[in-house]
Amino acid sequence: MLFVEESIGVKDAARIPGQRTELPLDSAVMYTEERHWDVFPGTWLEAAGGTEACSCGQPRCSAPGAHPAGDGWATEATGSGSTARRLWARQPMASVLLPTGRAFDVLDVPESAGFLALARMERMELPLGPVARTPDRRMLFFVLPGAAAKAAGLVRALGWSPTAIDLVPRGEGHYVAAPPTRIGGMGAVQWARRPTRANRWLPEADEMISPLAYACGQEARMS
Repeated sequence: MLFVEESIGVKDAARIPGQRTELPLDSAVMYTEERHWDVFPGTWLEAAGGTEACSCGQPRCSAPGAHPAGDGWATEATGSGSTARRLWARQPMASVLLPTGRAFDVLDVPESAGFLALARMERMELPLGPVARTPDRRMLFFVLPGAAAKAAGLVRALGWSPTAIDLVPRGEGHYVAAPPTRIGGMGAVQWARRPTRANRWLPEADEMISPLAYACGQEARMS
């Protein structure tokens, strides 16, 4: 049976087993120490006139509270738990961002296609890594590094166009927001499949592309 976390609020949805709170600091440290992922703090949400605004100060920010605070994020990213503690001590509510192309790449697809692909992958008994859900209705499949470089070729070999089916590979030079990051006006990033010991070893893109491309193609046909 497909396991998907219930949307029961930011606190519960963002918590990972073993974590007692949903503070960004706790999650950032867990990602570095448990998963050996690099992390870096991004912007955060601030109260403004009865609503929430991004700390960047841009009134039309496209990802309020969930993007890098500056251009040097790639060098600021750290895999050290102690450094993560120091970084989030400066701004405890900063978003938790993960650079792709290091410990993992990400295959980014529409949420409805992601759920369809997950169900198919489970029936096929394919190995799965963590999968995140973003509040703008995207799903992020964590795979081994190198996936972004070959994803387009793999999709085309199956007869699809990556752009036409909205399958976006994210590798070196990109990042994703991780739970419990909140994106203003939309909600929090959640885990559809949490990082656990069982999925510590990430799958190859070659194993994931066929069901993901099929699901995205079905989604594109219906839209």
